[in-house]
Order: sequence, then C-alpha cells, then structure tokens
Amino acid sequence: MMQAAKNALAALTLAGIAAASAGCADANRNTAVYLLLDTSGTYTEEIDRANAIVNYLLGSLDTGDSLAVARIDSASFSEEDIVERTTFDGQPSKANEQKRGFRRTMTAFFDDLESAPYTDIRGGLLQAGEWLEETDAGERHILIFSDLKEELPPGHRRDFELPLKNTDVVALNVAKLRPDQVDPQRYLDRLDSWRQEVAEVGGRFRMINDLSRLEGLLRQ
Repeated sequence: MMQAAKNALAALTLAGIAAASAGCADANRNTAVYLLLDTSGTYTEEIDRANAIVNYLLGSLDTGDSLAVARIDSASFSEEDIVERTTFDGQPSKANEQKRGFRRTMTAFFDDLESAPYTDIRGGLLQAGEWLEETDAGERHILIFSDLKEELPPGHRRDFELPLKNTDVVALNVAKLRPDQVDPQRYLDRLDSWRQEVAEVGGRFRMINDLSRLEGLLRQ
C-alpha cells in the first residue's frame, strides 16, 4: 500500500509539472505595437522624429511580432487611418522582406503627409486597443506621438471606456503648447488626465520625451 501511494503521488507530481509546462508553452510571448501619429498642426513638422521611431521598431521587433502604424486626424476611428499593419512571418527571411515593404509604405506616407484640422486621440486609441486584442500578443504597446491635446470636430462623441487593459501606453515627444508655457500646470494636468484614464481601465501610462534614448521604448 505504501508503495502504491508513493507511485500515485509521483504520478500526480509529474502530471502537475507537465500541465505547468504546457501552460508556459501556450502563453503567447509575442509583442504587438500600435504607433499613433498625430498629423494635426505643427506635428507634421516632427516627421523626422516619427520616422526614427518607425525605424527603431522595425529593427527591434522579431518574427511573430506585430506592428501597426496609424494617423491621428479629425476622425481616427477608421480603417482608412491605418497606414500599415502586419504580423511578421516566422521565417526571418520573409519577416525581413515584410519589414522592407513596411518601410517603403511609411516613406510614401511621410512624403505625402497633410495636416489635419482636428485631433481625435480617443478614436485612435479605441481602434488601437481593438487591433492589439486581435493579435493575442502577450505584450501590447500603444505609442502615441502627440501633444495629447484632443480637439474633436463638432458632433463627434468619445465618451466610452478605452480597451487598454494590460496595455503599455507610451506618450512620445509630448510638446508643450503655447498656453502651457504661460501656465505649466495645464501641461501637467493634461498628462495626469491621460494617466488616470489609462490606469482606470487596467493599462499603464508613461512618457518618453528624449527620443535619443529609445532603448526603453518597449519595456514593460
């Protein structure tokens, strides 16, 4: 009886180890990144910096990872605002070919970029969150290249909860507007408002203004 009990215990232990191993194997370790580019006002003059971010992402993401780039304009919750999106193939040679095609698409986009009169940030975030969910990636990042000042066209409503749970939201190159220079508290309040909104739905918010130090861009 004693030996039978030992054998049963050993079997249960092995089964537990196998289940744990299977769980680790099933976990999606891939990364998905959605880059939102503000195309309103003077942000069209910041294209060189945005271009550097795209180059960094193409060099950093691996096979199986996903990347999308979309513009923030007057009504950003639209498939038409997605400039390019892809999941890189599992074969490195095919993934590199995809990256070259992605780079060509972005070059054409930057060359023909026009300024938008309004800034629908929440519409862009909603579309970004939905796309990241579809990728089923284990690590999800939304990068926002913007001053974070939202201005909606008349009649547009954006009073919904953003789908940003377990998502790393990184604000990039958050420019200080002219009113911010008069009253810096406006700038701090704008950042704090977005930080709270992201945190309330289970996301994480941080800011990187020094774009010469992109090595921490995709850290969790």
